[in-house]
Amino acid sequence: MKVVIICGGVGSKMWPLSREKNPKHFAKLIGDKSLFQLNYEALRQKFDPKDIFVQTNEAQANIAQGQVGEIPKENYFIEPERRNHGPAMGLMAAKLYQMAPDEPYVVVQADVIRKPVGKFLAMIEVMDKLIQKEGRLMTGGIKLDRVVGGIDFMVPGEDVGGVEGMRVFKMKRWVDRTDTNRDDEAIAKGQVYGHANHYAWTPRKMLEAYKRRAPEWYEPLVKMMEVMAPMVRCVSDSGVPSASRYPSGCGVPSAGEKRVIREEYAKMPSDPIEARVTKHELAGALVVELPFVWIDLGTWESVAEYGKGGESGLTIGGENNYVRSKKFVATVGVSDLVIVETEDAMLVMKKGRGGKVGQVVDWLKEKKKKDLL
Repeated sequence: MKVVIICGGVGSKMWPLSREKNPKHFAKLIGDKSLFQLNYEALRQKFDPKDIFVQTNEAQANIAQGQVGEIPKENYFIEPERRNHGPAMGLMAAKLYQMAPDEPYVVVQADVIRKPVGKFLAMIEVMDKLIQKEGRLMTGGIKLDRVVGGIDFMVPGEDVGGVEGMRVFKMKRWVDRTDTNRDDEAIAKGQVYGHANHYAWTPRKMLEAYKRRAPEWYEPLVKMMEVMAPMVRCVSDSGVPSASRYPSGCGVPSAGEKRVIREEYAKMPSDPIEARVTKHELAGALVVELPFVWIDLGTWESVAEYGKGGESGLTIGGENNYVRSKKFVATVGVSDLVIVETEDAMLVMKKGRGGKVGQVVDWLKEKKKKDLL
């Protein structure tokens, strides 16, 4: 089993701490380590550095290498530009195909905390065994007690028995987050699962799915694979180019390879993978109910809830404020505020409005205030 940590975004809802040069997964949101470091340390309890990969862009690869020096440089899959995770996960599958086309891999988001770590690693082991046995696409699901915005949903079908105490089921139906006919009552009752990512499959099967569902993505990927390596290549029965494992010391892209990947990657439509591939392939896919607590630190409210407080502050005549500042901050007669200060900016926000922080970033881009981005 190989693991790919994905960390290409910025996290605009976490401004002013999260910036282009210091995205939220590399910032020290909780304690003295970044989310990237915490996830890497969790994976290292089971995996060797050579089996841990990072999908990101060039700038963030430099940050990651500065925070974790053990991961080999050839294990970084560099996206030439941001084109959403459909093209990114295609590039990931193409790179992994060059090394081990039929070895399962799992995708791990860098901006999520998973507790306890032991159950997270046990889930990965179960996914590895089931993919080798069943050959099906797998992903993670989370039981909900309310409708959550910004995620897709999955209607469970038949359970897969005897899976080491974890619930695994075949997906009956995929429900897009924008579907106005979804059954919100069933979601709130925990009868419909939220999609919690953790995609897992083999590189060969993922590329074959791209070929079936999204030729506009697959064709550029084939051209990229033709220049990846230096390796021995042939064409498999499925029509997907194949290659031997990387020889020792190989795998770092040449200038020519980078040029072709940049040109072909730019041709791929910018969409999430669900839009063109996995929402179709997930019919009959296997879903594991996450056996751990999944904490998505996507807004300042989520950080406030997880951290239960800020770095400094005094509240008089109010309650439930979150203050993050190196200065002493006193709040008087106000409640439910988030106050985040950095060296050059400050955010003051009413709790419950975290989804609108991205509008601040949009405004800064419009005004070309690059120093605040």
